[in-house]
Amino acid sequence: MQKELDIKIKDALSQDLQKGVPIFLKDGFNEIESLEEGSIIKLRNPAGKFVGKGYVGKQNKGIGWLLTKNEDEPIDTAFFHKKITAAIKQRADYYGNKDTTAFRVFNGEGDGIGGLTIDYFDEFYLISWYSEGIYSFKEMILEALETSVSFKGIYEKKRFDTKGQYLEDDDFVKGERGEFPLIVKENGQNFAIYLNDGAMVGVFLDQRDVRKKIRDTYSKGKNVLNTFSYTGAFSVFAAAGGATKTTSVDLAKRSLSKTTEQFEVNGIDPEKQDIIVMDVFDYFKYAKRKELAFDVVILDPPSFARSKKYTFSSSKDYTNLLKDAIAITEKNGVIVASTNNATFGMKKFKSFVDKAFNESNRKYTIEEEFSLPSDFSISPLFKEGNYLKVLFVRTK
Repeated sequence: MQKELDIKIKDALSQDLQKGVPIFLKDGFNEIESLEEGSIIKLRNPAGKFVGKGYVGKQNKGIGWLLTKNEDEPIDTAFFHKKITAAIKQRADYYGNKDTTAFRVFNGEGDGIGGLTIDYFDEFYLISWYSEGIYSFKEMILEALETSVSFKGIYEKKRFDTKGQYLEDDDFVKGERGEFPLIVKENGQNFAIYLNDGAMVGVFLDQRDVRKKIRDTYSKGKNVLNTFSYTGAFSVFAAAGGATKTTSVDLAKRSLSKTTEQFEVNGIDPEKQDIIVMDVFDYFKYAKRKELAFDVVILDPPSFARSKKYTFSSSKDYTNLLKDAIAITEKNGVIVASTNNATFGMKKFKSFVDKAFNESNRKYTIEEEFSLPSDFSISPLFKEGNYLKVLFVRTK
């Protein structure tokens, strides 16, 4: 068991923790150099009163996460078991859904342990570690998971700087190795998943509700453009919803084979869809030059991206991205505007939409709003955890 350290913190952080804010921000400490990853720290206000206990795990502006406000509660296997079983109980409806066999089981601070996520893929589990600190609890957390669920196999992703020492064979941890692609279901559609092939597995689970809405409400008889398309998940749902045609555009060369595969595992002929390997910003210029127009345009860019010709930051450049999309969207068309940038909220995101339409001399209405699905539990006192913002915008 890790050694526990007593540390006095600044009053602002102390007050946040007393409210239940789960993250330890760096500027709440008098000094951080002596704090080692994985250390369990008892935090006291300037007067010496205990306010919370957590662990050191450095992520962005955070130095660690609150685990308990009970000074005497040990951080051991039993602690992790309690948190994981509570999270599993909350997802009982997901486990019983035969149409959806991929979902989030444990969502970091929303389920009481910041820096840790666990996803379920049809009897396989994927653990993601977001700091060296949380990774130091690996054996306890593995034992807690093993005693909470039955499984075929467990995989992991280290989503922190491993300083070149990340040498594990295909991320396999224990149980049986999967046969990939593993075919999972989401609202009746299929996805080809790879738990053994780099950081990405083939689909972002947080967009589940958005994909369903696109399929069920916005696709029938429509010409759909999916930009920053990754493996074409939105395109698959659009095609399944009766789109006359989908066009998927992504700069990554692998997007062609990956998107082709996702169509094929759903019985959709990829030859009847357009899959284009191209910088999205160049494609907008091409589409405008060719006077192409789409009924539905999906914008789901990364928060930050750099290509040979362009640098994109969603906090600075989303308005211009929207203007590019507006220029090739039919009147009475729909733009699905999405961002996973946690540094701004929905109000700010809506201001990007408003500015883009005003500068394009177009009118609009917002028909739908989405944030994270119910399996992505959030802490109400950590707004950055509720990072996903999606708007369905009807053009006039």
